[in-house]
Amino acid sequence: MSEKENDIKVNASDSNYRVGNGSKIQLLQRSCNPHTDKLNAYDWLADLPDNADADEMVEVQFKPPRKGYYLNSNHLDLHKGDVVAVEANPGHDIGTVTMTGRLVALQMKKANLKPNVEFKRIYRKARTVDIDKYKESKAHEHDTMIESRQIAKDLGLQMKIGDVEYQGDGNKAIFYYIADERVDFRQLIKVLAERFRVRIEMKQIGARQEAGRIGGIGPCGRELCCATWMTSFVSVSTSAARFQDISLNPQKLAGQCAKLKCCLNYEVDQYVESLKRLPSREITLHTTDNEYYFFKADILAHMITYSTDKHILANERTISARRAFEVIEMNRNGQKPNDLNDTGTPVVVESKDLLDQENITRFDRAKKKKKKGGNTPASDPQPPAKQSGERRQQSEDRRQQKIAHKAQNMSQEAKKPQNKPRGNRHKPNNVRNSTNGQ
Repeated sequence: MSEKENDIKVNASDSNYRVGNGSKIQLLQRSCNPHTDKLNAYDWLADLPDNADADEMVEVQFKPPRKGYYLNSNHLDLHKGDVVAVEANPGHDIGTVTMTGRLVALQMKKANLKPNVEFKRIYRKARTVDIDKYKESKAHEHDTMIESRQIAKDLGLQMKIGDVEYQGDGNKAIFYYIADERVDFRQLIKVLAERFRVRIEMKQIGARQEAGRIGGIGPCGRELCCATWMTSFVSVSTSAARFQDISLNPQKLAGQCAKLKCCLNYEVDQYVESLKRLPSREITLHTTDNEYYFFKADILAHMITYSTDKHILANERTISARRAFEVIEMNRNGQKPNDLNDTGTPVVVESKDLLDQENITRFDRAKKKKKKGGNTPASDPQPPAKQSGERRQQSEDRRQQKIAHKAQNMSQEAKKPQNKPRGNRHKPNNVRNSTNGQ
C-alpha cells in the first residue's frame, strides 16, 4: 500500500475519515434523511459541532403529510431517524425525528408558526411497548377506512373518506374526507365513536391532497408531483393552457384528481414572457400578391406560420418574429414586400401529410443495408417525408396501370364477334318437337 493510500483510510464501522495526521472527520450522514417523501428537507447545518444543542425545537414527522414541531424540554440527545413519544391530546403520539438544530427555526417560519406559541413537549424516546402499540394501531387503519365509508353511505352523507390515521397510543383516529359541499357529520361522529371506541377527529382535504396521499403514475411516466415534492397547491385555470397553445381537451388537461394538472403552471410564466415578443394574432400581413393571416406559432422558438386563408392552411409561410415586425412596419408605411421571407423570393413549400404525425410507424428507424463482400458505407436513408411521397406516387402509378389494363381488356372484348346459337338450343319446345317428328 502506497503512502497516499495510507494517508486516508475509511472505517466503515464508525463512518469516519482518518486523515494522515490522525484526526477524524465524520461523514456528512446526519443531514441525510431516511424518509424519501415530500416532507423530507436536507439539513445542511446538521454536521456543525454545536448544531444539535443550538435550538430546543425538534421537527417530528408522522404519517405523511402530517408533521409537527415539539419542544425538547428534557434535553434528550436526538438525531434524525429517532422514534420518539410526543405529547398529544389525549395521550401520546409516536413519530420520527426529521430535523434538529438551527434549521428548525427556518422551517417553523416557513410554516407560519410563531415562536411565542406554547408548543407540546417530547416525552421520551419510544420504548418497545410504545412501538408494539403503535404497530397494532396502524394495522387497523385500512379496515377502519373501508368500514367508515360504508357507515357514511348508510347515513346518506355526500362525502368520501379517503384515509384514516390512528394516534400512536390508539386513543384517537383522524378521518380525512373530501366533499363538494358542506356536510353535517355530527351523527357520523357518534356512530364512529361508538363503533371503534376511540376519539374521532374529522379533517377535510381537497381532491389534490387526496391524490397526493394515494399516489400514482402520471401520463408523463413519472410519479405524481403531489405525491413526491409538492406541499402547497396553487389554483390552475384554463388560461394557462391557452397561453401555451395547448388544446382545451378536458381528458388531456385533467389529472388523476379530476382537476386541471398542476404542471400547467410550471412553464406558463416563460410562455407569457415569450408571447410579449410576438406580434398580435389579429394583425394581417400584406404583400404584393396576397394577404396572410395568423395560423399558428412556435412561442419559444419565436417562429410564426401565416396562411392566405383564415380557416385552413393554404400557401403557408413560416417566418421569424423579427421578420413579422419588419413586414408590419412596412405595411404601416404603405409598402408591401414581394414575399414574407427575408430574401424576397417565393419559397416552394412541399405538401405535408397531416395524418403522418399519427402514423404508428413514425418512430421506426430505417435500417442501413450493408453490401456483401465489402465494408462500403451504406447509403443514407431518405427522409420520412420523401419516402411517404414516393410510396404515394408508386401506389398511384399502380392504380393507373390497373385502370388502363382493364380498359384495354374491355375494348378487346367489344371487338370479338358474337357466336351464333348452335342447334335447337334457343328454340321453343313446340318447334323442337316438330323438327324431331319430321
